[in-house]
Amino acid sequence: MKTDRTRREPTIALINIIFLMLIFFMAAATLAPPLAQDLRLVRTADLEGTAPPDALVVHADGRLTYRGAPVSDAASHVATLPETARATLRLVPDAALPATDLLRLGEALRRAGAGRVVMITERGLP
Repeated sequence: MKTDRTRREPTIALINIIFLMLIFFMAAATLAPPLAQDLRLVRTADLEGTAPPDALVVHADGRLTYRGAPVSDAASHVATLPETARATLRLVPDAALPATDLLRLGEALRRAGAGRVVMITERGLP
């Protein structure tokens, strides 16, 4: 006479694998530490040398310069650029420039025909 023994599934092994996966993902995940309250990421006043070539510089008071020469209007400046320079327009803002002014300028540059507006900043984090 044969006895039918039901074979038990190795649930302990499955629980161990799931537990190890949980530990792995908890250890592998990195949480970014919060930025310091006094951290200023955009800093152009302390840069050594000059602005990158072919970059539109926006000063703290809203003045625009391109290659050291003053620019009266952002839209007219974009119109004078060759097509290749209009595809990606580089912008160097001063850290003291209000963010609303920077956003307004970016929108004006895009409306004037700049394909992409890239902001050049100093790397603030190590």
